[in-house]
Amino acid sequence: MIVDCAYYLGGRRQHVGAMSVEEAAERCRQGGFVWLGLFDPTMEELDQASTSFGLHELAVEDARTFHLRPKVEPYEGDIRLVILRTARYDEEREEVDFGEVSVFVGKAFVITVRQGVASELHGARTRLEQRPELLENGTNSVLWAILDQVVDGYGPVVAELERDIEQVEATVFAGSVAPTERIYFLRREVTDFYRAVHPLLAVLATLERGARNTGLLPYFRDVHDHLVLVNEEVAAQRDLLATVLEANMAVISVEQTKVSVRQNATIEQLTILATVFLPLTFVTGFFGQNFGWLVDHVGTFWDFLVLGVGGLLIPCIALFIWFRRQRAARMDAVRADQHPWAGR
Repeated sequence: MIVDCAYYLGGRRQHVGAMSVEEAAERCRQGGFVWLGLFDPTMEELDQASTSFGLHELAVEDARTFHLRPKVEPYEGDIRLVILRTARYDEEREEVDFGEVSVFVGKAFVITVRQGVASELHGARTRLEQRPELLENGTNSVLWAILDQVVDGYGPVVAELERDIEQVEATVFAGSVAPTERIYFLRREVTDFYRAVHPLLAVLATLERGARNTGLLPYFRDVHDHLVLVNEEVAAQRDLLATVLEANMAVISVEQTKVSVRQNATIEQLTILATVFLPLTFVTGFFGQNFGWLVDHVGTFWDFLVLGVGGLLIPCIALFIWFRRQRAARMDAVRADQHPWAGR
């Protein structure tokens, strides 16, 4: 879809209404330059622009493909293809939307091919049209305006990601377990954002060298300074998320250890309870036998008291003594670990 197509001469837009691609290609041969803006164009629209402005087939193929990294490619006819990654934070979904802008820059034309919802350039065109002294520098002024808007768009994304990271960080370092999936998702977003920002430094350095003999060099340097700051912040966020992820895994490990300790304590209590009832089970089973001796010799209350209750008390006393010794042995081992030189 053709969003806008304008012809600029002497730093001014020369018309208000719509302009066809063929008319724009004819106008750019009369001096000045043309800025053609396309959004998610069809194959026919790209082929039409390629034929009218003499674009290389490989450059057009690059514009059709979604890239992961920004780059700049020179082509014959003094035409450059600059590919930029754009970013926008969606507050409702708390996610970063990425887009792409492919910019064909020639001496007399600029063609922008936008992909994705995060690639709006209307603000760059409006701001540049309000500064005719910059427009007089030709197509490089359009390239600067696009770069400036793309890099400025990174700022809010950095701020929103920082807010999300601070929320996760506060949860983890408060001793609570944060959703590991959320941390992984944030780290993936920051990594994708880093891939959009960091390679752009080399691209901008190349474009700066091409603008040394123009009045736009200070403006390119300003964009470069902003990009360096964003790159440092994104790199710091990526490192911080790695630390937060490690801390969260440590918190999860501690929580799992606490659960294991509670389970062990419960099992120990159940074991003690079962051990206490073991002699009673023995006595019940003993008197439940139908041996002749047992039937003939246990006939009075005192026989039952000696054999039954005595057979129950003696194992219980033996277990109590054994538990006391085991506890004392554990306490001695703990004291020895705390003071290894006490007994020497």
